[in-house]
Amino acid sequence: METAAAAPPRVQALADAGVSLLPAQYVQPPELRPDPTTTTTHRRAPTAASLSVPVVDLSSPGAGDAVRRACAEWGAFHVVGHGVRPGLLDAMRGAGLAFFRSPMEEKLRFACDQARGAAAEGYGSRMLANDDSVLDWRDYFDHHTLPDSRRDPTRWPDFVPGYRDTVVKYSDSMKDLAQKLLRIVSESLNLPPSYIEEAVGEVYQNITVSYYSPCPQPDLALGLQSHSDMGAITLLIQDDVGGLEVLKDGLWIPVPSLPDGILVILADQTEIITNGRYKSAVHRAIVNADRARLSVATFYDPSKSRKICTAPQLVCKEHPQKYRDVIYGDYVSSWYSKGPEGKRNIDALLIEQ
Repeated sequence: METAAAAPPRVQALADAGVSLLPAQYVQPPELRPDPTTTTTHRRAPTAASLSVPVVDLSSPGAGDAVRRACAEWGAFHVVGHGVRPGLLDAMRGAGLAFFRSPMEEKLRFACDQARGAAAEGYGSRMLANDDSVLDWRDYFDHHTLPDSRRDPTRWPDFVPGYRDTVVKYSDSMKDLAQKLLRIVSESLNLPPSYIEEAVGEVYQNITVSYYSPCPQPDLALGLQSHSDMGAITLLIQDDVGGLEVLKDGLWIPVPSLPDGILVILADQTEIITNGRYKSAVHRAIVNADRARLSVATFYDPSKSRKICTAPQLVCKEHPQKYRDVIYGDYVSSWYSKGPEGKRNIDALLIEQ
């Protein structure tokens, strides 16, 4: 683990110190900044106010049709009636908040081991391997939770009562929900219910708690740069502060917190498997000057040795194969070596038609 001396600067420490100017390494290029008055590739517009991420009640008879529309039109949607106890959602948010409100010396005991490379488990602030990338205004704790061989609760905080037990229960609940959703997604494309699940193979699950401190110049920074997720599906809960945005038809649409709701974000491997019928959702996190924000993202991914291929049932003359097959580990390495750069990593796999 990192020692306090070796640990990189934490965003929370900068915010607590009262910095009045954003350090240069956090300043986004003008074209990627969230300020709507800046000339950007993707703009907010009055029509964005009329758009909102769909909400699907999984307990309703029409859930399958609603999921189909949400996947085809958005790639992201809230689910309610999902069967996960509201108390568990609150407990997971509470555990994360308690960690980030703890003394720095306690948190640093569980700092990422940089020798393990990008995305090492633990408390960190920089996830990419390249040192010259613009940094996100974010701290995080990443837990390796599945398969069981990766799950080692001794690497998680021991100074927050019930923390480790909460993460284990939350991990198991999110696995069940992800598998339920992937079955619905498969059926919505007239594939066998287990098709996407089997295409993904043994699930590798990470749970990342992100903490976005108040930012002195939020118009220059991003909490999380524009990107689509690498794996199969992401399940996210957040507090009531707001800051998550999804890109829809060139507009950034705010995603408010939904009480007891869980946000579903389709990721790149699902887009490959579905031959682009369903697209992964491009999203980002903006920050504000006054309130810290917390979110918990659960990533459901293939193993790095898994070869991801388009479902042959979804390839025809009218819908030729869009993406090359890919070994998931190669895909991950590409992303961590260069970062999102405000783009979709999946576009590098497009087949020229």
